[in-house]
Amino acid sequence: MRDDTAPRAQHHTRRRRPPSEVLPSDVRALGGAVVHSTLMREVLDLVARVAPSDASVLLTGESGVGKEIVARAIHQLSPRVSRDFVAINCASLFGETLENELFGHEKGAFTSADAQKLGVFEVADGGTLFLDEVNEMGTTCQAKVLRALERREFRRLGGTRKLKVDVRIVAATNADLSEAVRTHQFREDLYYRLNVIHIHIPPLRERREAIPLMAQQFLQEFSEKHRTRRRRFTDPVLERFSLYAWPGNVRELRNVVESLVLTARGEQIGLRDLPATICASAHANEIRLPIGMTLREAEKEIVRRYLEMYRRAKQWRRFSTSACARCTRRSKRIAFRCVALAPEYPDVPKRHGERLVSLQNVPKQHFFTYATQ
Repeated sequence: MRDDTAPRAQHHTRRRRPPSEVLPSDVRALGGAVVHSTLMREVLDLVARVAPSDASVLLTGESGVGKEIVARAIHQLSPRVSRDFVAINCASLFGETLENELFGHEKGAFTSADAQKLGVFEVADGGTLFLDEVNEMGTTCQAKVLRALERREFRRLGGTRKLKVDVRIVAATNADLSEAVRTHQFREDLYYRLNVIHIHIPPLRERREAIPLMAQQFLQEFSEKHRTRRRRFTDPVLERFSLYAWPGNVRELRNVVESLVLTARGEQIGLRDLPATICASAHANEIRLPIGMTLREAEKEIVRRYLEMYRRAKQWRRFSTSACARCTRRSKRIAFRCVALAPEYPDVPKRHGERLVSLQNVPKQHFFTYATQ
């Protein structure tokens, strides 16, 4: 017979945390704000899914978006975490110098080779090798890297013995590698070997909702690092941060905040403390676009700024076709593209007298179009 007085066993259901919550601390330090950005949450969830495998990963994105931090996250979430993570910048070395860093050399391989040197492939054996700016690698070096990846073996410069190696490759570039393949500047076979898993990291201007949180995260970090008094940003400063295009992305934001920690006067960091470039380009009625941006990217940024302006002014009801016409006009059809509106702009009316038009070959969560004939 069951004894009702006996203590009942308590069953605790362990909640499974989403991948973005189990990322290493250095990734969350890209702001604890990173996971507050819908676009970055998707990136980090993908990182958590692919990290346990040994597949090669290609990271793309503009300079300063945090590609190396994402690469380290992949390593720390993988079974290789107990071994070395080795990073090398391919743009800083050329020709045989890069080959020497990658594969090492034997004693006497060349005039100044007084001793044997291990290359990064050998140092990263069992771990992860991060090839930053891989698009800058010369064609001869590309062929040797491809062979090392396919055969999992290589020879040091000046050596004859083949060395076995087990390395996971994470490559990064801020260039269009597919275009480099088309112009024969990058080997097509190496491109497909590296691009097993492709992760694109969006620029900071496409995740503006995270900028104030990231700025405050960096403010706390650098205040502790430099042992300065704790300050806070005024609301106009955070608004200027959100309006600025940040061509240098997260790296530029970090540098600006660190500079403000050391140079600002008073208990609050106000507009007078900001660099002139941010004050000038963040004017509400002015849009400045970084050099090198494509026409499609420029259009997306202009539309985003329009949306921000109307959202702050609470003028959605007056958001009409005439306002759309100031953005883009294609013959008799007026189209207004809204980027990632669902998570970032919940107060946008789903319909505003215009017919909803879907874009071909574009994920629904990224684009939808208000158009009128």
